[in-house]
Amino acid sequence: MSGLLALLDDVAAIAKAAAAQIDDIAAQSAKVGAKVAGTVLDDAAKAGAKSAGVVIDDAAVTPKYVHGLPAARELPIVMRIARGSFFNKLVILLPIALLLNAFAPFLLPPLLMLGGAYLCFEGAEKILHAVKGGSHGHSEDHGLDAASLEEKRVAGAVKTDFILSAEIMTIALSAIEADSIWIEGLVLAMVAVGITVLIYGSVAILVKADDVGLKLAEVGRLSATRAFGRGIVKAMPSVMTAISVIGTAAMLWVGGSIIVHGLEAFQIGIPGHQIHDIAHAAGAALPAMEGAVTWFVTAFLDGVFGLAIGLALIPVVSGVLLPLARALGLGGKGETGEDGH
Repeated sequence: MSGLLALLDDVAAIAKAAAAQIDDIAAQSAKVGAKVAGTVLDDAAKAGAKSAGVVIDDAAVTPKYVHGLPAARELPIVMRIARGSFFNKLVILLPIALLLNAFAPFLLPPLLMLGGAYLCFEGAEKILHAVKGGSHGHSEDHGLDAASLEEKRVAGAVKTDFILSAEIMTIALSAIEADSIWIEGLVLAMVAVGITVLIYGSVAILVKADDVGLKLAEVGRLSATRAFGRGIVKAMPSVMTAISVIGTAAMLWVGGSIIVHGLEAFQIGIPGHQIHDIAHAAGAALPAMEGAVTWFVTAFLDGVFGLAIGLALIPVVSGVLLPLARALGLGGKGETGEDGH
């Protein structure tokens, strides 16, 4: 009997030790899981913030694709473009980005600089058109019925989104600080989903805001409600203009910054050093706001550098790349940027 009790006591001791091990494993797993989650969320936040310029531009650009179409089709069109954006980011670009990062990471800096150059070109072109009083119209849409026009607009928007999404994913990948390809993939997926929801949720609000304002102005029970509705309708053109201006500035800032840092990776540090020295001198002159002033001057000079790069690229694109694309049957319109923005 005493031997049985001793055996049971040993079994109980083993079970207790096993339970302690399980608790330790669970605690370690929770700690590692929390660390991984923190890394993922932190990297996703950094990557999303670094992609801000493209995000703002995408949100500013997309509403034009519903212009001139029936109001009832505005939200369905935005949803179709959003689905295309999810496909672009998650199905096509995410695997390509992970494979490049794993097997050909040396290609990422030049690809990132290429995306930065595209941002600079787009921003400079918008400024040039604003100065010249030009506009990107849809004159080629005349004669199309509503269904054909919708299909054309959605296809054009998804194509433009692919370019912008490629920039977002490349910029995001460069901001991720993770050793595991699985964490990289998870962060990129979170950035892709979060940014797409942010962009097209914002677009949905923007394209319907004037309709909501008009409805409030018409059926509001209180005079304050009706006045608020009229205020929304009146404000929307200015809001869209402000978003476009902010988007253009952000494109030049982000694009210029990408190229400056890319040049440093290729041992060309003069632009970066000069911007750094000027920004820190400006910050030192106002010690009470040194951090804010340094950041602002850095962003401003990055934007000026980006504008110079973009202006230099415009004749190259319009005089060389677009004619070459037409000769190869790859498309291209009469003006630079007409395909995309």
